[in-house]
Amino acid sequence: MDVEVEMANLAELLRNALSLEVRDRAALAERLLASLEELSEEEAERLWAEEAKRRLEEYRAGRAEAVRAEEVHAKAQKLFR
Repeated sequence: MDVEVEMANLAELLRNALSLEVRDRAALAERLLASLEELSEEEAERLWAEEAKRRLEEYRAGRAEAVRAEEVHAKAQKLFR
């Protein structure tokens, strides 16, 4: 499937999920997180490799921008305080 089609489908799915009531969104989030724990190590590595490739393609196409590691680290520290 084309990456743009997949992203459009994902965007539509996200819009639908965000329109759910809070309790339903929480249940969906819980189930999605649980499904990630069920992945084999090989499957998780494959999915992360695909995501890295997608992000690189987005960056090269100018649809995403780079963020310095120091900025990411600082933001993460603020979030976890």
